[in-house]
Amino acid sequence: MKMAQLSAESDTPVATIKFYLRENLLAGGERTSPNQASYNTGHLRRIRLVRGLIDVGGLSVAAARRVIEAIDSELPLPETFEIAQRSVSDELDPTAIDSSALARVDGLMAGWHVSANNPGRLAAASVLETFDQIGHVDHRGWFAGYAAAALLVADADLDEVDALPDREAKAEMVVVGTVLGDALFSGLRRAAQEHISLLRYPYPNHEITEPTKE
Repeated sequence: MKMAQLSAESDTPVATIKFYLRENLLAGGERTSPNQASYNTGHLRRIRLVRGLIDVGGLSVAAARRVIEAIDSELPLPETFEIAQRSVSDELDPTAIDSSALARVDGLMAGWHVSANNPGRLAAASVLETFDQIGHVDHRGWFAGYAAAALLVADADLDEVDALPDREAKAEMVVVGTVLGDALFSGLRRAAQEHISLLRYPYPNHEITEPTKE
């Protein structure tokens, strides 16, 4: 297909597609003349992937390029996971995080195989440190519930990766699951909070929607 058709089918402006080409987010098409190129369904899928990473996942162009390069590389999947995780994480200095907060996070993750500089470990410790600073202490296993939920979600992520046939498909799912999975889980958590809060704290004259159907 030509650029105009690629633009129409991907619902992406031609100028944006050309930007993706310049930024090495999208491979060039097959040259059919000095000023023309032909594109295929692979380009269409890649455009949709890039838009998802940037528009929904919130990645910068540079971060999106890094994860795209990881998908297209021959890196082992654990390294692809690391690149994807770092793309959605703020860079934190472990020495700037309170050691007791790090120890409590390690307690929540007891038995997990997690590196000291894992961005999730550092982010969680930073959050616990902030909870401490504002006077919210976990006396009833609140944070353990988060850890248990995280394991369930991680299992679901890896089940999806395992079901795919080849390294490229698995690598793409690693990236998509990490980047878009954060947005998905955040959205579902907010919906679940409304559901549970209305069950526990009903109040008069509030219209409760019917439960969603399967």
